Amino acid sequence: MRIGPLLGSGRTADVFAIDDTWVLRRYRDGGDASAEVAVMSYVSGQGYPAPRVGPAVGGDLIMERLSGPTMVEALTRGAITLEEAGTVLAGLLRRLHAFPARVSADPADRVLHLDLHPENVMLTPEGPVVIDWANAKDGPPALDWGMSALILAEVTVGPLAEASMARAILVSLLGEADHAIDLEGALAIRAANPTLSQAEKRLLGEAVALVGSLHPASHPASRPGA
Repeated sequence: MRIGPLLGSGRTADVFAIDDTWVLRRYRDGGDASAEVAVMSYVSGQGYPAPRVGPAVGGDLIMERLSGPTMVEALTRGAITLEEAGTVLAGLLRRLHAFPARVSADPADRVLHLDLHPENVMLTPEGPVVIDWANAKDGPPALDWGMSALILAEVTVGPLAEASMARAILVSLLGEADHAIDLEGALAIRAANPTLSQAEKRLLGEAVALVGSLHPASHPASRPGA
């Protein structure tokens, strides 16, 4: 198989063109994408908007080549409003949590993306499609909501120019959450994330406080079973 030019890079992986239909996603540390293939195959089989995938080849992920901007690019162009972005993210979370978990026997568990934010949503002509399923696993939906909220809050309290944009999306997302979210669980995962710099980890406390101020049900004491 001939690998074409580099199309994009994230924190842990690069995406290369194969042809007009397929791309290859490769972890820079040589990691195996077979788990990602399994979860993407499952959710797309349930009708969820995730890229179609081929079999892992040498640990690489072969997936459908999508057309359209990321949500961040669409926001920059004014093709979508900040409020709409939050509403779309909330809708994608609800859709993902509407069908059973892939492997967990707990009836309350669902598939969690655990990295659902505007850079991981592409706005294709057929509608929004969720990419980058490397962190996905089964678990309680409240954790997925907490993770998306915390990631947006990290941008809001950080030094990036997109801070005000992230806050508006966060407010819109939390306005759609009529239930408790697991911010404590999300914090534990983010704090242990080896791809975050120490400077980014120092912002986590402020980010948690921001989410708590905007959505009181995110406090640990408000979580079911707490």
